[in-house]
Amino acid sequence: MTLFDRVFGGNDAVYGLTEGAIDGAIAQYGEDKAVSFPNTAYSLPCYYAVTGTKVTTLKELKEALGVVKTLMTREKRLNDAFMSGVATALCAEFIEVLKYIDGATPYEEPCYGHLADAVIRELGVPLVTGDIPGVAVILGSAPTTEEGVALVKSYQAQGILVTLVGGIIDQVAEAGMKTGANVRVIPLGKDVTAVIHVVSVALRAALIFGNVTPGDAGTLMKYTMDRVPAFVNAFKPLDDVIVACGAGAIALGFPVITNETENIFRVPKSLIVQEDVEKFNATSLEARDIKIKITNIDIPVAFASAFEGEIIRRKDMQVEFDGSRVDCAELVQTCDASEVEDHKITVVGPEVDDMELGSKNSIAYVVKVAGKNMQADFEPVIERKFHNYINCIEGVYHTGQRDMQRIRISIDAFNAGFKIKHIGEVLYASVKNEFDAVVDKCEVVIYTDPAECTRVRHEVAIPIFDKRDERLDTLTDESVDVYYSCILCQAFSPSHVCVVTPERLGLCGAVSWLDAKATHQLDPNGPCQVITKERPIDENLGSYEDVDEAVQKFSQGALEHVTLYSIMQDPMTSCGCFECICGIEPFSNGVVIANREYAGMTPLGMTFPEMASMTGGGVQTPGFMGHGKHFISSKKFMKAEGGIERIVWMPKELKEFVAERLNKTAQELYGIENFTDMIGDETVATDPEALVEYLTEKGHPALAMDPMM
Repeated sequence: MTLFDRVFGGNDAVYGLTEGAIDGAIAQYGEDKAVSFPNTAYSLPCYYAVTGTKVTTLKELKEALGVVKTLMTREKRLNDAFMSGVATALCAEFIEVLKYIDGATPYEEPCYGHLADAVIRELGVPLVTGDIPGVAVILGSAPTTEEGVALVKSYQAQGILVTLVGGIIDQVAEAGMKTGANVRVIPLGKDVTAVIHVVSVALRAALIFGNVTPGDAGTLMKYTMDRVPAFVNAFKPLDDVIVACGAGAIALGFPVITNETENIFRVPKSLIVQEDVEKFNATSLEARDIKIKITNIDIPVAFASAFEGEIIRRKDMQVEFDGSRVDCAELVQTCDASEVEDHKITVVGPEVDDMELGSKNSIAYVVKVAGKNMQADFEPVIERKFHNYINCIEGVYHTGQRDMQRIRISIDAFNAGFKIKHIGEVLYASVKNEFDAVVDKCEVVIYTDPAECTRVRHEVAIPIFDKRDERLDTLTDESVDVYYSCILCQAFSPSHVCVVTPERLGLCGAVSWLDAKATHQLDPNGPCQVITKERPIDENLGSYEDVDEAVQKFSQGALEHVTLYSIMQDPMTSCGCFECICGIEPFSNGVVIANREYAGMTPLGMTFPEMASMTGGGVQTPGFMGHGKHFISSKKFMKAEGGIERIVWMPKELKEFVAERLNKTAQELYGIENFTDMIGDETVATDPEALVEYLTEKGHPALAMDPMM
């Protein structure tokens, strides 16, 4: 039996199941019944991406099945077989979406099923920075539980996002392995059709970040092949349905590695037989040309970005350090080279062994650095990285910063031999690795003696923090001579360029002006380049000839003009990684802001995913703007249209997050007390009429401002 026969046989099997499932649903619900995956702007994302047509009802789903039938060609050519594989994948999507009718939640823990648009946007930043160097799809059951778990852990230790379909889910559960999006091992579902949920991630990445036109199948597949570093590991035995799905994966540029040897037609770099499961990892990375940056750190547990989202519950922790209850601090200090002994790790006070199980303790760590290119401005940049570094340790949890951090060490990590001194090893290795251009020597002193922690916090750290804050308060767009570009996201969004200023950080929320400055010094030819501001066109708009020339250059001519302070005139583009979206609300003469975490409706009549669908992809959309959370309280926020006084609505959680800074800005600029009390949220209004009524009652200033349109 040839590969063609197996693909077409799989097509027929899946098509018959799909047709029966759709007919059954129509008989039960009627052809006008709404059908869509939840929390996505694309309804059925894969079908929409491939054909450009949105399916919203069962009748339209039946019609779409007819379109899919035409893709199931019987011509015995390799390319046709792969396109038939795409058709099989679309049938799988149809079967899966029927599980969500009437708002059903068909998947129970640990399986996820469909992943929301917000999850994909959240993955955008680590994908473009390389913290997630690839996406593994593991399908079926490994020959043994031990082999399956070892394979999953090998990818996890490399930071690769792992998705699981089929028997491998039971195998990792049997071994007691933690799974979930927070540790980047995501069980999708046990039916083979659940594989469509990772295909959906890849295709939505093209729509969200790449500005690929829905229906342009050729560009779509080129995008996934070139920019989505995914691959498939399929365990034997492979039935014809799995083979057909694999053909669809290959069409998208995702190589399939299998230990099946029967009736398999090898395709170089695309369909690869590797009988030794232990070699799946190396074979997969080579086939997808994924380079893993190895950081060897001498600690007894794993260290990888996959553990950044790991949460240590109280019942699972050995000890805790909590700056909100006891004295803690984390600090970088620039020293003379003679004052730093490279790779010296000192613990002053008790080790974990000497602390009671479940106890709350003090900790203060001072990272002393020296280097001829080191600057005091880089100290907080390095400090902010501590959160990422410590969270990459398996079994260790970190949140907060400065003197309000909290760290938990799990019982499992402690039993594996993890000690406080190992935090020092991680900080040392990570700082030297990432900041080698400015840090020549690094020494770490960790205090756990309560009296010493109190001294370090109050006599050393807090005075330094206060001085930095005074410096940052004076760091305005007008006080600096240059801005910086950031094109990190061009790995996924080729035409997008962020212009980072002191008062406008990158829209992902992760790149400040100081970050960009440090990045440029670390890598002069890297993603952050100097943009001069010597030729202003209109400073109220934030329009400069220098900025226009820079964005034209860095977008390869896709952009001609960008303003920094306007939402209406040549607004800055968005890649899709934005933390928030701001959109005009005409009834109230203001703007609505929604953050990625908010799943409800906004007064614009759109959810966050729907707003995002018209804002990302590196295009300019007057009236809509992607941005970071901290930009909301900036004095430059929508300055051209009247500034923060235009903000009329945002989700309650977001409003509480920005309240202190936003109220301070409103007081300084306009003399308004408790401005956030005037701003609506979902608890008072999600439609424009009710919002206007609330704003009128509160005397919101936007109602009296000049029209925006």
